Amino acid sequence: MTSIVTYAAGLRTVATHLLSGNSITTDAPPDNHGKGQAFSPTDLCATSLAVCMLTVMGIYAERNNISLHGSKAEVTKFMESDPRRIIKVKVDLFLPSGIAENERQKLENIGFNCPVAKSLHPEIEQDVTFHYA
Repeated sequence: MTSIVTYAAGLRTVATHLLSGNSITTDAPPDNHGKGQAFSPTDLCATSLAVCMLTVMGIYAERNNISLHGSKAEVTKFMESDPRRIIKVKVDLFLPSGIAENERQKLENIGFNCPVAKSLHPEIEQDVTFHYA
């Protein structure tokens, strides 16, 4: 078992990661009867793409003495209303400028092939841009 999710009323849930005990609270978004006071389930799905990309890139970077310290991702989720679903996830990844060109290509390929990217439905557009600054 990975987690336990408890419905806390008012369209809010608390997901607890069993190995660490850490919790994430979710809330339905304002455009779907919620208060938007926490990540929505679809926010978590979209954000998971960027988290996964940075994680697997980080594994490669640590093995190859490349610093990704301070790297970040900006995530934008686009929704369709009928049926209600994610249609696009835009991820802008900001990585240090000192990474060699050949390593950039390797990192980008690793990011594009992360487990979440490969798990999202093919109809969900993944618009990913790498920025080196």
